[in-house]
Formats: sequence, structure tokens, C-alpha cells
Amino acid sequence: MPDLYTSTFKSTVTTTGYNDLRELDTGYWPKPRVAVVFGASVFGNGDLSPILANRVDRAIELYQAGKVDRILVSGDNRHPSYNEPRAMQEYILSRGVNPSHVVVDNSGRSTYETCLRAKKVYGLDQAVLVTQNFHLARALYIANELGLDAVGMAANMSPSSQLDYQTLREWGAEVKAYFNLNFVPPEALLDRRKPIS
Repeated sequence: MPDLYTSTFKSTVTTTGYNDLRELDTGYWPKPRVAVVFGASVFGNGDLSPILANRVDRAIELYQAGKVDRILVSGDNRHPSYNEPRAMQEYILSRGVNPSHVVVDNSGRSTYETCLRAKKVYGLDQAVLVTQNFHLARALYIANELGLDAVGMAANMSPSSQLDYQTLREWGAEVKAYFNLNFVPPEALLDRRKPIS
């Protein structure tokens, strides 16, 4: 990756990404403080893939630790038989989280759309982005470029989650994000505003 991309993404995750939730201080944030969970694969039976389960578990930890007050789950549900946000919501509710504290975004079909909708549709000015380290730099870069003051909380990475493949895939996604933000913004579905309260 060219130095421009490398410096942009690595500096972002170094300054605003956390691995230990004890290091994250959101006590001074205005409420509600929101964790944004990015979608990933869901199996045919509705179970979350290991990558997605780890993201959701991390968000639940943040909620239970009092670091956030709401969890926004965002993902793809373009096909009738496939719904990432609903699967995440059901998983979270099965862990005892207050249903009114879980917000479902059914149109987060990409990292860009999730971040843009968090800002434009759900009215967030600040957020904790929850995803794995390989994805976190790009998510933070996109969010902050879109005007969302974001910090990141890294989720665990399961040994079976093909880190080499994910890292290689992320290289191309980072380059695409840079061009989307600076030259050709992608289309995104923006419906009526529904600020999280």
C-alpha cells in the first residue's frame, strides 16, 4: 500500500483504537453513548459467524461495563432469507440487554453506509465503533471523515477466522475507502432522521 494510505489509516487506529475496555473513558460524553456494531456473515440457521459474535460480545461488554447506553447494530438485509441486524439483535436480547437499548439499522450494507447513517439518520456526533483490529482503522477513518467523532474498541479475533485472508481483503477495501471519500462517494440509502435517545 502506498505510504499515503498507510500513514492515514495507521495513524487513525493508533490514536483512537482500544483493545482494553478499561482504557476507554466515555464518562464525559453526552448521553446516550452509543456503540456501533458492524455487520458480518450470518449462517443459514441464523447463528452469527465467529467474527460477528465476537463483535457483538464486545458491544455487550461495553454496555454491561457502563461505557455505552445504547447498541446500534448495522448490517445487510437485502435478501428475504438473510438479515444480519436481526440476528445481532436477537443475540443481544438473549444476553439480557434491555430491548429499548438496542437500535437496528437494516441498511448498513457497507462500512461507509453504516458510518454515514449513524451520523445522518441516527443523529450521532460521537460513537464507539466495534469491530476487529484488521477492520478498525478503515472504520475509524471513514467515520471521522464523515464528521462522526469516533473511537474504536477492538473485538476478539477467532483463530478460525482466516486473518490472512481478512487482512488481504482489507488492503483493497482501504484503498477503495480513500477514493470514495476523496473522489467518488458511493450511493447510500438515507431515510428519515430518527435520532437515538
